[in-house]
Amino acid sequence: MLKHQDLISQMTLEEKASLCSGKDFWHLKSIERLGIPEIMVCDGPHGLRKQNAENKKVGIGNSYPATCFPTAVTTACSWDRDLIYKMGQALAEECLQHGVSVLLGPGVNMKRSPLCGRNFEYFSEDPELAGEMGAAFIAGVQSMGVGTSLKHFAGNSQEMKRMTSNSIIDDRALREIYLRAFEKAVKKSQPWTVMNAYNLLNGTYCSENDWLQNKVLRDEWGFEGAVVSDWGAVNDRVAGLNAGNDLEMPSSGGVNDAKIVEAVKCGVIDENTLDERVDKLVDIILRGKANKKPGYKYDVKAHNLLARQIAEQSMVLLKNEDNILPLKRVEGEYVAVIGSFVDNPRYQGAGSSIINPTMIDSGRRAFNNSPISVKFADGYDRSGKRKNEDAYITEACNLAKNASKAVVFIGLTDDYESEGFDRSTMKLPEGHNRLVEAVSRVNDNVIVVLEGGSPVEMPWADDVKAIVNAYLGGQSVSPAIVDVLT
Repeated sequence: MLKHQDLISQMTLEEKASLCSGKDFWHLKSIERLGIPEIMVCDGPHGLRKQNAENKKVGIGNSYPATCFPTAVTTACSWDRDLIYKMGQALAEECLQHGVSVLLGPGVNMKRSPLCGRNFEYFSEDPELAGEMGAAFIAGVQSMGVGTSLKHFAGNSQEMKRMTSNSIIDDRALREIYLRAFEKAVKKSQPWTVMNAYNLLNGTYCSENDWLQNKVLRDEWGFEGAVVSDWGAVNDRVAGLNAGNDLEMPSSGGVNDAKIVEAVKCGVIDENTLDERVDKLVDIILRGKANKKPGYKYDVKAHNLLARQIAEQSMVLLKNEDNILPLKRVEGEYVAVIGSFVDNPRYQGAGSSIINPTMIDSGRRAFNNSPISVKFADGYDRSGKRKNEDAYITEACNLAKNASKAVVFIGLTDDYESEGFDRSTMKLPEGHNRLVEAVSRVNDNVIVVLEGGSPVEMPWADDVKAIVNAYLGGQSVSPAIVDVLT
């Protein structure tokens, strides 16, 4: 029995088909005569990326300001479901202010390779941890009446050739590793939508994989929501609809709507199947309509403080020789703080999840407000250019050699990891490695702070006293680091 049989029975075939694809990049279609409105969906997993109406390009300057929370690779290291639930609620509040009905996250794909360019956007290589964190995220967002989209279903563990790659995975590995996080999140939290992946799974595109979308997701796991394609992931719309894909995003300009109509008329698609797809979508749209809160305002400062708390709870102390941390004030001594990441931190990844932050807290200000006496040096060019590299390193060493301790901020710069490509190496920028090695030769008490969303080689690890991995800690990562260090 369809949940919205009364509405669907009043629709024409063309109206039913029209609901199965987006109106544009971010909106689902409406049927005004039946009281079915359009609703809006937006990225992303660690912050709301609502595009400016006049600018459709991805980029920090092209979306409304929103809180940039720590990325999934960061939050997973907290192992704190309650904290991620609160983050989900905060994200939902920002959606409510901006009239967004579905937030496109979280991503729970497995980190099969440390080189995947999008690893920062996924929780873990551990399916249990990824599933628990994903479920908590979904529950938090949806507790406020905003939907989520669990992604990318499934076997999407690389960016290279992601549109055409074929993930060959045997049943046991699928069940125990690659599907487990999705299963846990679906069963525990019932996301409004599940987003399928670009790739093929065992020879069939995920968007038209009947076994994946119908037999496993719906029949075995009891998923009640709608399956939506990743943006541009549809290969064969008719086959996909039969195989359980409810919604194509973004719009096909009416081309695939016409194919659906023709397929029903020719008997390739049973109209009852189309009705089932439409029923799921009408349910999402009406839930989104019912939960809208015009005039809602979230607390910008409170969300920034929550982002800072999450960043603090998610950092990992990799080494602390001689208990050099926490830093303590010693009269007449200073700590050398080195690295352009202090003033201009690496706090998020690149691609469709990029957020225009409401604010960026300064590490320099946070250090100056701490009890520690500090002096600063840039250490390297933040853009990654190696011009004047020797001069930067010389300046840093001159500062460090008379300091009681040296805190060196390094990590992966923006062009090292992103959606759309995979890394070719696990190396840090060479200038960052040279900086740590040089400072270690003039100061025996070096503390390294890493910022980045992927594993890296640390050839200098034995030469430093402490290593703190801050990952990609969101807009408040800098004061959070200072809190942890002191």
